[in-house]
Amino acid sequence: MSASSSSNTPPMERPRRRRRPAFSCLECRRRKIKCDRKDPCSHCVSVAIQCVHKVFRDVPETSSAQSSTQGRTAASSPVSTASSRAQSGQSRTNGIVNEKGGAASRPLVARADISQSTPAPTLAGQIEATTAQIPSATRDEDEQPSVRALLRRIQHLENSLATGPLPVHSEPGGGLTDRQPVHHDTRVSLYKTRISKWSYWVGMVDEFDLIKTCYSAAGGGLLASYGDTDDDDKPNSFHGPEIESLLEEIGELLGKCKVFAKSLKTGRPSKSLGGAGFDLRPPSRELADAMVDLYCTSFESLYRIIHVPSFRAEYQRYWDNPESATASQCLKILLVISIGSSLHDHGKDLRQKVHQWVHASQAWLSGPLEKNRLDVGGLQVYCLVILARQIFSIGGDLVWVSMGSVIRTAMQIGLHHDPKHLPAMSVLQAELRRRLWATVLEMAIQSSLDSAMPPIISLDHFDTEAPSNYNDDEIDESTVELVPHPRSTYTASSIQLILLDSIPTRLRILQLLGGLKPELSYQDVLSLSSEVTESYCAYRKFGQENINSGMTPFHRNLLDYFVRRFLIPLHCLFASKAQANPLFYYSLKVNLDVAMAIVSPEPDDGFSRIMGTGGGLFREGFWYATSIIGREILSQVSAQHREGTLHRNSQHRELLKQAVRDMISLAEARMHQGDTNVKIHMFLSMILAQTEATEEGVSIELRVAQGARDSLRLCHDLLQTQAGAEPVPYYDDAGVTSSTLDGVPGNSLWDFDLEFFLPDLGLS
Repeated sequence: MSASSSSNTPPMERPRRRRRPAFSCLECRRRKIKCDRKDPCSHCVSVAIQCVHKVFRDVPETSSAQSSTQGRTAASSPVSTASSRAQSGQSRTNGIVNEKGGAASRPLVARADISQSTPAPTLAGQIEATTAQIPSATRDEDEQPSVRALLRRIQHLENSLATGPLPVHSEPGGGLTDRQPVHHDTRVSLYKTRISKWSYWVGMVDEFDLIKTCYSAAGGGLLASYGDTDDDDKPNSFHGPEIESLLEEIGELLGKCKVFAKSLKTGRPSKSLGGAGFDLRPPSRELADAMVDLYCTSFESLYRIIHVPSFRAEYQRYWDNPESATASQCLKILLVISIGSSLHDHGKDLRQKVHQWVHASQAWLSGPLEKNRLDVGGLQVYCLVILARQIFSIGGDLVWVSMGSVIRTAMQIGLHHDPKHLPAMSVLQAELRRRLWATVLEMAIQSSLDSAMPPIISLDHFDTEAPSNYNDDEIDESTVELVPHPRSTYTASSIQLILLDSIPTRLRILQLLGGLKPELSYQDVLSLSSEVTESYCAYRKFGQENINSGMTPFHRNLLDYFVRRFLIPLHCLFASKAQANPLFYYSLKVNLDVAMAIVSPEPDDGFSRIMGTGGGLFREGFWYATSIIGREILSQVSAQHREGTLHRNSQHRELLKQAVRDMISLAEARMHQGDTNVKIHMFLSMILAQTEATEEGVSIELRVAQGARDSLRLCHDLLQTQAGAEPVPYYDDAGVTSSTLDGVPGNSLWDFDLEFFLPDLGLS
């Protein structure tokens, strides 16, 4: 029985055993004669000596010292010998049952845990005390040289631990599984009356200290008006006549850039529909048709908001008789045209109209709640407004606040209940409600990630089923029964279903990160990261199998961006520890891979335009990539400079430098499209300057200051061109025209988005 059970146990799980258990007494073993195994045996009785039996138990190798002491204790008493022998037989029987039937399992103890729970001095003291209690005759006869060798090794380890310092990156094994706070700084940071976003925490790394010091030194007295900064206790190496003149010029350029940015922002439409005088006339029919086609083949595949055949029927009726269209139908058409225009350049005139249409739609939604807004049509307008605000960077950073109204509107009209629980309705209306609810969920979790706020919805709040897999032309108001396609078949609903599959995982990520006192364990991170990666691989495979079925590079890029960017805040806590503890290197690699994928997507003109003009989720992802790639290149060049390998391992560093140059070009393109933020371009230029100065062995401080100045000169010229080309007056709430530079206080010249890269300038 023992042999059969042992053969069924894997070799790595069986403990090391003696081939033949030794039941002979010690005297018979010493004389090498056959023992009858009685207590006392006949040979010991015949020569009138004490008969001593020593029991050898089956124990793991790590307990050899303990089993030796137990054997000697058993040998000191004939009474305990018989008891120990009975216990040994029972333990062997139980071991066979456990191995065969799985009734028990052997505990796995990590080496680090053993060293913590049983310190070396205590272990040595226990062994010596046990040895001293054994009778001298038995100890002299039975003590083996291996026991003395073990004591010497323990003593040597004690001396080593007492005198030798621990490695810098050493961390107990239990620390990898313990839950750790997501933010080391437990203070809640406010910036512009808002909780700081994830880009704040991603940018809080030591690699940017020199850049923050340069910026703080260039601020001079202006920054002092905000109070003491957290950087005052850090050394300032930006000294010297040449550097100080550069810092003075940087401060002046920053002030001028802020004035131009303020003047450009004042030309934006007012919230008041009547006071702003919105022009709600659509463009030419030919241009409008092209924009509607662009929308239906791009964004509508990810955010299913409309039923395309039904919308085209409304669209045709609008052109035939514009006066008969309702407010929601009119705004829906204008918003679809607006979103489609983002994928093609049609000049500044259309861009200004688009901004007015978005503001007009938001004003209509913000008015007194009436029945013509609390329905599916009103919710469609709301979803289109949310998407347009992020694409055209119109309050894109505040989308999470608006999503609260979107979710409550959707729940008020019953979208969180599956249509099968509601009064009878057509198949088209039921599927449209399921689509809209899936769209609201996706928008909600994306806005939650961007604002670093907890999700507004959870899986317990709804029972709506997933939409069916079908094309829009396969269903209409007369459809009685719908036979969906298999999930492996690509349809107009496939991409939304792919996003819907990963929503539970992404919701758990947001719930872990967005709590009042968020804590993470590395096991949580690895588990959730594995689920996201599996989802990513599944839809990548689906896209390759349906590459000729309508899934374009724009769809693949946006789908990849919507899902994978959740990995950056999930891993950022442990990625920041990778330099001190290589066990977290996987988190650093994941963050860098996602950042490089954001910067270098699959070539597509439409996606490049969105990343060049978008705000909200589109700009937030760009900030993540900027921080992660910038930190990696500064960390790598610093480490290679210390090791003296700068000119031997440059391939990967050159790849990162090219990525920084690409991001600088993208930041410049954003300013050409109307962005007023000079910060990203400036800091990327400073990162590249610090890297090249370290490689060339020249003054880093001087080169960083020069990089900041050259960047601000370029940004100043771009903003001046925009301000000169668009001297648009603005209207206040009373409809009175004001000067473009009125209302710009002096202390607001440095009011940049400093939660990214510069979290410690005292503006929180």
